[in-house]
Amino acid sequence: MAEENKRAPQKVLFESGNELAAYAAKQINYHVMGYYPITPSTQIAENLDAMRAEGLHDISLVAAEGEHSAAGICYGASACGGRVFNATSANGLLYALEQLPVQSGTRFPMVMNVACRTVSGPLSIKGDHSDIMYALNTGWIILFADTPQAVYDMNICGLKLAEKVNLPVIVAFDGFFTSHQKRRCEVFEFDENVREFIGERKPEVDLLDMEHPVTIGSYMNEPDIINNKYQLHQAMKLAASWLPTIYEEYEKISGRNYGLVRECQMADAQTAIFILGSAYHTARAAVHKLRSEGKRAGVFTASVLRPFPAKALYEICKNVKTVIVADRQDSYGAGGGNMTLEIKAMLQSFGRGDIRVLSRIYGLGGKDFYASDAEALFMEGENPDAKAFDYVGITPGHGGREEMKYYEPLTKAVSSPEILKRSVNPENGHLLVENARISDLTAMPKRLSPGHGACPGCGIPVNVNLLLKGIEGHVVLLFQTGCGMVVTTGYPKTCFKVPYIHNLFQNGAATLSGVVEMFHQRQKRREFPAGDITFIMVSGDGGMDIGLGSAIGAALRGSHLILLEYDNGGYMNTGYQLSYSTPKGARSSTSHVGPAQYGKTFFHKDTAAIMAATGMPYVATAAESNPADFVRKAAKAQFYAKSEGMAYIRCLSACPLNWSDKPQEERKVIGKAVDCCYFPLYEVEKGQTNLSYNPETGNKKAPVLDWLAMMGRTKHLVSPAYKEVTDSIQKEVDRRWERLKALSEHPLL
Repeated sequence: MAEENKRAPQKVLFESGNELAAYAAKQINYHVMGYYPITPSTQIAENLDAMRAEGLHDISLVAAEGEHSAAGICYGASACGGRVFNATSANGLLYALEQLPVQSGTRFPMVMNVACRTVSGPLSIKGDHSDIMYALNTGWIILFADTPQAVYDMNICGLKLAEKVNLPVIVAFDGFFTSHQKRRCEVFEFDENVREFIGERKPEVDLLDMEHPVTIGSYMNEPDIINNKYQLHQAMKLAASWLPTIYEEYEKISGRNYGLVRECQMADAQTAIFILGSAYHTARAAVHKLRSEGKRAGVFTASVLRPFPAKALYEICKNVKTVIVADRQDSYGAGGGNMTLEIKAMLQSFGRGDIRVLSRIYGLGGKDFYASDAEALFMEGENPDAKAFDYVGITPGHGGREEMKYYEPLTKAVSSPEILKRSVNPENGHLLVENARISDLTAMPKRLSPGHGACPGCGIPVNVNLLLKGIEGHVVLLFQTGCGMVVTTGYPKTCFKVPYIHNLFQNGAATLSGVVEMFHQRQKRREFPAGDITFIMVSGDGGMDIGLGSAIGAALRGSHLILLEYDNGGYMNTGYQLSYSTPKGARSSTSHVGPAQYGKTFFHKDTAAIMAATGMPYVATAAESNPADFVRKAAKAQFYAKSEGMAYIRCLSACPLNWSDKPQEERKVIGKAVDCCYFPLYEVEKGQTNLSYNPETGNKKAPVLDWLAMMGRTKHLVSPAYKEVTDSIQKEVDRRWERLKALSEHPLL
């Protein structure tokens, strides 16, 4: 009872792992969170932003343009003596991976949550452990939570451990299982109890200490680098000794202790499963059933992956005859997943090569794992002839290539109706395109077919089809990750009648550059027939945030391709988080509206101006409200992509679901954005700017608030309470418009 009296007051919440990670961060009140949204970890940042809008914490949430930069933000902030937080998943973790050893090698503590998810490709957003295993050798402590309650508790204990040994900590848990499934959990009623348990931050090194200036991240040669890594090794050993102590201290105030390992019915087990994460509880259900049938089955798991609890695991399983290691990822070519290799090494180190280890890969891509599946694994463990390594749950494929053929190939003749007339203006060398009548262009075949899964009113298929109306001949398409890709390519079907390739947000332009170069090389070597192909990259959903560097690189190289950006003003494919192209003041799931926040706090990015600054031959903006203008610009882009280098077109793309407006009115909404000059229509051809449409000429220029009032995401700005915000938006829109007019009036600009 004496111990019971020391417990801090707690309250019950019914929350998910993501929500509880955010709640713990709020109670800790970190200084900085650098982040980039990626499913299924995005809810952590979303919940923290919602709490910030209500004034519940003081954490500075810095939205990076990609996970690599988010990791850099965290590293820089952690070097300055404060507390730092992050959350990511899957390819986001891999994109940031290069930064992880920087953080551990310079010994700055922080906490990062990883909602584990399948690593692409092919693209899949469901949960497995293929991402977290890449982090095993980065020098980070890795805790693994198997319940939402554990996510909360490990976030608190993890920070205390990080600051005790000066190493960063990952709290990993199953994406969509632990991250999204709600459970009854206990949290501390008062934030102060959490902060008292962790204690005051006392950094040994502070970049902002002007009285004691330090150099961080020095260059090291071989006599010193091995010492640095040895010190990291020693810190990891120290973490192994401190973690049980911290858990014991935490148990006194919470009543909960996770230990290094967990087990069920292992005392006399002859056949046992080792399994990580939420599936541990599924396997426990199977163990209880098998025990009722008289079978000596058991299951065990690890609550920490680094430092690896080898001795604790050995003590649990040293009396079994067979261990089935169920890995939710594969270390391809190694004969087992990473946990199989770790368990085998652990047994070997204790001289127990006589314990049989079977490796089974299960649950990839979030494939469900049931108690019956665990029972089947136990049955295999009792089979003396069972394979040493195998996959479970695989299913027959969808047949051969011909069986999956949905469309007849589009011939060059069919794709070249020659409706548009092209000529070069002898005075300035600019391209003239005539006869861009939409009614005539119905003869152009659709390369993107109906039957996609886009929301009603979505602007993506509208804009892609408008672009392709102006493109004659053979076409190869590349889509970056985003709504446009997801709704058109659900395996084993496709909406594309032309060749198509996908790559992730940050690398689309480089990938298509490689396609273009191979095309020219194969033609040069006479391995491919003569003729033209137009290569088009389609990006959106924030792809020109994380992918901007790749796109600029392709532009500077002069890659012969067209880049179409459908600007829908947010990361719509992950649930509408703010993008750098989101309007200032707009509500999103990472820019909430509340007493302490009015939506996004900074102005939208002018990507067209950025791309024009690369000196590429053709840059344009287009809108579905002006379709003939759109098609003319597509034809120009094709000409310049073939003859001179890269061409770029940016179009405003409607998203009724997240703009919170009516699908049938999107063309009016787009038109109003053009008329208020938020999205002006112009082109930069061979360095010269020309307005395509001037709403002032027809007395159509509208206040920007007229456009903002048409969408639920910005309708709150109509309130007089936000007049200062709307005045700043109008001022910036007017400044950009006047600058654009000045550029169009000068022949050198």
